Amino acid sequence: MIKSKQLKRPQLVLIVDDQEINRDVLGMILEDDYEIIYASNGREALQMIEEKRDRLSVVLLDLIMPEMDGFKVLDCVRNDELLKSIPIIVLTAERNAELRALEMGAADFITKPFDMHEVILARVGRIIELSEGRQLIQAAEFDPLTKLYSRNFFFEYANRIHQYHPQWHMDAVVVNIEQFHSVNALNGREFGDRVLAAIGEEIRDFLAETEGIASRFEADRFDIYCQQHGDYRALLEQVQDRVNALSNKASIRLRMGVAPWREGLEPVVLFDSAGAACSMVRGNYKTRLMVYDEEMHQRELMNQRLMNDLRRAVDDKELTVYYQPKYNVQCDPPRLSSAEALIRWNHPELGMVSPGSFIPLFENNGQISTVDNYVWDEAARQVAEWRQKLGVVLPVSVNLSRVDVFDPTLEDRLEGLIERYGLDHSALKLEVTESAYTDNAEQMIERISRLRARGFEIEMDDFGSGYSSLNMLSYMPIDVLKMDMQFVRNIAQSEKDFRLVQLVLDIAKYLKVPVVAEGVETEQQLDMLKGAGCDLVQGYYFSRPLPPEAFEELIIKEKQIERENKT
Repeated sequence: MIKSKQLKRPQLVLIVDDQEINRDVLGMILEDDYEIIYASNGREALQMIEEKRDRLSVVLLDLIMPEMDGFKVLDCVRNDELLKSIPIIVLTAERNAELRALEMGAADFITKPFDMHEVILARVGRIIELSEGRQLIQAAEFDPLTKLYSRNFFFEYANRIHQYHPQWHMDAVVVNIEQFHSVNALNGREFGDRVLAAIGEEIRDFLAETEGIASRFEADRFDIYCQQHGDYRALLEQVQDRVNALSNKASIRLRMGVAPWREGLEPVVLFDSAGAACSMVRGNYKTRLMVYDEEMHQRELMNQRLMNDLRRAVDDKELTVYYQPKYNVQCDPPRLSSAEALIRWNHPELGMVSPGSFIPLFENNGQISTVDNYVWDEAARQVAEWRQKLGVVLPVSVNLSRVDVFDPTLEDRLEGLIERYGLDHSALKLEVTESAYTDNAEQMIERISRLRARGFEIEMDDFGSGYSSLNMLSYMPIDVLKMDMQFVRNIAQSEKDFRLVQLVLDIAKYLKVPVVAEGVETEQQLDMLKGAGCDLVQGYYFSRPLPPEAFEELIIKEKQIERENKT
């Protein structure tokens, strides 16, 4: 069976000449390769160009004609956004007219009389090929929705500006739509496209008044490379107002990051900085615009250095696990019952690096699992060492980050530590922050339940920080609640804060789990917590976090007190 072959539709060519013989000669030359239509004057030609603009591959245009000459047609086409991409080859015998037509935007010319048929075919074919290639490039060059440059073309042109005009002070501006996926989900993709198109239009209007280019960089991010502008907040408000006007039902929040020009700095580096500044105001409803400054630059350099140095820090044991004791305060005197493992970094050049400087950084970039694995191993080894050396098994709590909880190898790695150091599962308690339970709650609860089934105890850290709802607590798999230290800080001065602490303790009684109060610093706080029924306390009142050697002395001292009390 022979399959029918689908024929490609021939390319459409418009021949415009007031002389019928000229139209016939050109038609005869081209008719075997193209579909031909004709016009006898400029006015008729312009009407046909407008009607056939989506199909026209090229126009062969005579310059000297009645009613409307070819120059007027060229002028009309080149000033019409919908028509100017159609290539025009002028037909003329006048040399001066050729130059003028080319200056007005003609793609090529064919001289009269039409006696070199192969040359005419070659020129028409070349111009059509070049035009189609240019159209393909333009399709990739611009985002069809916003009419802004696509990402790759944007950076190509930005780099050219930087290279050829280094004296221009060009700023990098990033505009981002907060939670754009939710805008689409709640209002539909069509509405989301209207939002994007409106933002694109406002940015194009802004660039009409200042030198620069712009791109729709990602689905919800726009990049602007423009000469320094005095008031970017006004631009942000202008775009925000335009978006707000689209609907009074949808709440859409824009944020902006700006990286001011710095001599010699390439665009890609500037936009990395602007993007970082924009990220810093994510979810911050007090400010929506951040300008990248020297302080942020130094912080980024520090962050990059810490990320680069982490592997060496692990290999060279620059990281040290400190231990903060937890005391059972429902006995007299309070008794050391367990500890929390806390990481410290003694950098060989930077000195002691605060955990507040590197823990959030590694949580954001995923390297926190490297730190956590190091802490787990050190804590398990230390518990085993104290058991052998002092005859005491003191449980230690270690942190599980979100990255850890969703790691499919988590259970095997923890089990490996238990087996390697010969410990019971109860010797290593696992802390998970309350906020982590709201990220994919079902998967989180399933994983935590499996860990508990193996014998590990789970402590919910930072409880009361406001992430989980009370009805979630009834099915959350937990063994201990750790009360957020913000609750404890003002209980001696604020009756309201103390009532909140009592409420947390009541919830724990309902769940039949003990409570650890963090951040206890004064005897008055301790007495109030003890009287309210709090089980365990940690904080500076008893001890700061201690290095292993100092904590060992604390264990020895506790054992001596126990012996003295027995005698």
